[in-house]
Amino acid sequence: MVRLKSLTQSLLLTGLFLAGVLLTGCTSPKADTVRVDSIQGYTLNNGEWITFESILFENGKVIAVGISEDLESREPEAEVVDGGGHVMLPGLIDAHAHVVGLGQLLTQVDLTGSTSLDEALERVEEYAASNPDLPWIVGRGWNQELWQENTFPTALDLDQVVEDRPVFLSRIDGHAAWVNSVALTIGDVTRETQDPVGGRVIRDEEGDPTGILVDAAETYVARFIPQESQEQLEEAIERALQEMLSLGITGVHDAGVSKDVWDMYQQFDRRDELTVHINAMIGGVTEQTRPWIEQGPVMPKASSRLSLTGVKIYSDGALGSRGAAMLEPYNDEPGNKGLLFYNQKEMDDQVLTAVSNGFQANVHAIGDAANRQVLDALGKAIQAYPESERHRVEHAQVVAVEDIPRFTELGLIASMQPTHATSDKNMAQDRIGEERLEGAYAWRTFIDQGTLIAAGSDFPVEPVNPFFGIHAAVTRQDRKDEPPNGWRSEEAMSLREALRAFTLDAAFAAKSESLYGSLEPGKKADFILIDRDPFEIPPSELDDIQVIETWVEGKKVYHQEGSRP
Repeated sequence: MVRLKSLTQSLLLTGLFLAGVLLTGCTSPKADTVRVDSIQGYTLNNGEWITFESILFENGKVIAVGISEDLESREPEAEVVDGGGHVMLPGLIDAHAHVVGLGQLLTQVDLTGSTSLDEALERVEEYAASNPDLPWIVGRGWNQELWQENTFPTALDLDQVVEDRPVFLSRIDGHAAWVNSVALTIGDVTRETQDPVGGRVIRDEEGDPTGILVDAAETYVARFIPQESQEQLEEAIERALQEMLSLGITGVHDAGVSKDVWDMYQQFDRRDELTVHINAMIGGVTEQTRPWIEQGPVMPKASSRLSLTGVKIYSDGALGSRGAAMLEPYNDEPGNKGLLFYNQKEMDDQVLTAVSNGFQANVHAIGDAANRQVLDALGKAIQAYPESERHRVEHAQVVAVEDIPRFTELGLIASMQPTHATSDKNMAQDRIGEERLEGAYAWRTFIDQGTLIAAGSDFPVEPVNPFFGIHAAVTRQDRKDEPPNGWRSEEAMSLREALRAFTLDAAFAAKSESLYGSLEPGKKADFILIDRDPFEIPPSELDDIQVIETWVEGKKVYHQEGSRP
């Protein structure tokens, strides 16, 4: 009887509503329809770059691009936004980055760009003095290759400025740590301490630790750093999101996240506060992550800005700390071939774990030995699971020339960071010599053989600004326009290729190309307005481009102060 009464009431209310509609002519509110006019727009359409002067979108999805009059006649009631004559591009996507690391860099000791040991020490001392209550001094960004001394710093150097509490400073690439004597004591790192598998304690002539811990050896001290609170983690994410939006990034692939970070992302997404599309990668195959991996991927979908399609696996370290695994010894350190984190069987198992559970295997490989190991492991996994697709080699930085065709044979994506080449150019030459450079940072070679490149920055290892990466990809020069004709310029990309690598191809690498990456009908209205036309300026000015506005799913989420109303 109760159910019947409820049904009767429901039918009565429905009838009254329909009657009201018929009598008054009222209907439900019209969907949000917006047209942005007076723009010089560029987008990929069916794989080709096209231009347009107006874009029409509704409920955050593109309806059409084209001529203003045509779009006006199609939707005459649309809200009109004046584009101010600015250039519009699809929102840019960083295909390899570390979101929390960026947020942390904005709150910790920032040593990026320091040109000498003294300058780095001054920054540490100032930060410590400004934060007297912090139990640890933590930071990132030093790079001894940029210092006048061009040698690894020591714990004794740090002791000069901070001796009352531990200091832990990650190298710019995250593959080495510089610590003080207090930190070495806390980590019980002594002359007797053994090098871990995949790591090295740098020692002096007497065998004592100098204060530099490479790759896996970092954990001797890092495990004692107090974990961030939920509030600190949330603040780091918020600051990183805003920084990305201010630079035109509407999508990012977060290369290795913990379960805590993933849970925080889900909270942001549920609250509709995830202002950037995030495709996350599970951080490694470990006892802790295997149960998570077994749950399978979270595929991209229109109702969410969050997905989880890859597992980030490490094979080696980095060139700067001589931790990248090489087939032959380093030119500037005979006898050292770098560090493989796992033997072949272990790597095979990790890749197979990811692939067998439906994930992309996204494997970090810098050196030519590491790339060969990863190619072998991916080949076995693909043979076992031929339906799997879009596996990625993250960095693919130094590859033996004879191994490069294997990327195409296996259908792999090369996830590469253009600014690595322009930052590393002098150091790379010293580390591996001219001959091995033939297969290093070889973008043109990969593209010409049909390998898709998903471009990123690896921030905070490199600056966040994607236009720095586009500039580096096209010119093969650093931001000082050195060297004059570009470093190994035969491997440069065209501007169209570089923009595609930071948009549609990056989206494809996250299985998201049907949702965003270009301004085609049905896709998200993710776009940016910039202050100059990249196709009309000298390539040397690409890194000077400024973002005026950033829009995500048809909503303006960033506006450059003072640029326009």
